Amino acid sequence: MIHESVYELRTQLKNIVKIADGKVEVQDVEQLRASAIDTLVRDAVFGPEPVKQFSRWLIWELGQALGARPASIHDFYMARGSSQWQDRTVPAMNIRFASYEVMRAALRAARKTNAGAFLFEIARSEMSYTEQTPAEYTTNAIAAAIKEGYFHPIFIQGDHFQVKASKYKTDPEGAIKEVKDLIAEAIPAGFWNIDIDTSTLVTLDPPTLDEQQVHNYMRSAEITKFVRDLEPEGVTVSLGGEIGEVGHKNSTPEELDAYVGNYNKELAKMGDYVGLSKISVQTGTSHGGVVLADGSIAKVAVDFETLKVLGERARHYGAGGAVQHGASTLPDEMFNKFPEMQTLEIHLATGFQNIFMDNPGFPAPLKEQIYRWLNVNAADERKAGETDAQFYYKARKKAMGAYKPELWGLPEEAKTKLYQAMEDQFKFFFEKLNVVNTRSLIDEIVKPVEVHKPMPQSSRGAGDDLGLAD
Repeated sequence: MIHESVYELRTQLKNIVKIADGKVEVQDVEQLRASAIDTLVRDAVFGPEPVKQFSRWLIWELGQALGARPASIHDFYMARGSSQWQDRTVPAMNIRFASYEVMRAALRAARKTNAGAFLFEIARSEMSYTEQTPAEYTTNAIAAAIKEGYFHPIFIQGDHFQVKASKYKTDPEGAIKEVKDLIAEAIPAGFWNIDIDTSTLVTLDPPTLDEQQVHNYMRSAEITKFVRDLEPEGVTVSLGGEIGEVGHKNSTPEELDAYVGNYNKELAKMGDYVGLSKISVQTGTSHGGVVLADGSIAKVAVDFETLKVLGERARHYGAGGAVQHGASTLPDEMFNKFPEMQTLEIHLATGFQNIFMDNPGFPAPLKEQIYRWLNVNAADERKAGETDAQFYYKARKKAMGAYKPELWGLPEEAKTKLYQAMEDQFKFFFEKLNVVNTRSLIDEIVKPVEVHKPMPQSSRGAGDDLGLAD
């Protein structure tokens, strides 16, 4: 069900949620969790614009009231830097499809394992092809937390807020402005964890590492200042830098020194600003893995020793440690190595999509329809000599936005199988990465700030004669 008007929606919420003077009070949390939140989040994603805006505002305020609040993981990462905890690797999980249900599955796994140290994230590029704005993504996360009774800090991260190298060559200020504009949209939406990715600006032509990294560290510092000037009072946005593009050559301690050392100097010139929480490095992986002709994933040799050394160097500069990207398609037996190597954070994306779409429970006719769509709409991404298996594996993420309604509206039988498989995978990662029993640690270190937003003007007055006046 999707409501046609704010009046209609507020009518349904009578005796469940009270809205008075722009403030929200939960009157019946059980009824809210039982069914009202399901309808509310669908309105927030698929409703007409006034209903969508009101639903997003209301879900945010419900999260504030119940304790399911967006938060920054910065203090938790700084605690790792000062050795208050160790031997854990925080999973940052890219959710590309059916976000509400997938996040629910993750939160169920978190409740079963008592996990609190994990992030939901989405990259700049993913926002486009999955048709998820920052506001929508955050709304899904808060709604999922309310549904599952997870009233704890929620860490929502902007992954690869990346400067496009091709545009930077011809219009550097325009390329930087695109990222700043996205940040200006994301921070008010609750993205209080952001990976600044200016590693695309590294060039290997100059003879010295300082010269190779110059655009990377200069622009990282500039964007850091921009973030710090925007962040809400009481919030220190967790920021990540990156020293080398994922999928290219492995990073070195010397590159990290050149990047972070110069970054800190440049940031200090701009004022008394907090720097990076973490540093992303390249150690042999690639996003999505390397796909073989039969659609299987090639084995990858992760340079764990380099990852460990780079983490130590990152902590030397005051960050929490190093970050591993492109890991979701690695063999299962590798994941326990990341906590052993003191990896701070690991990024997981494509593997979730594989579990979802390759599960026998995924409707075969829908998969065939998606692949036919890709043949037409992603034809320019097919490389010469590529098999169908290779093409569909790499391109199917591009259909997530076009088929968002269908993926949300799967038959109940399919949902049961698919989301149980997702929950099992989240639980596997929480256990292997040793973030089980971190909820109390998170609650001890991280103090979410209460942030309220004004009700959308178009919603004011709707439902006044029902005792729902604002």
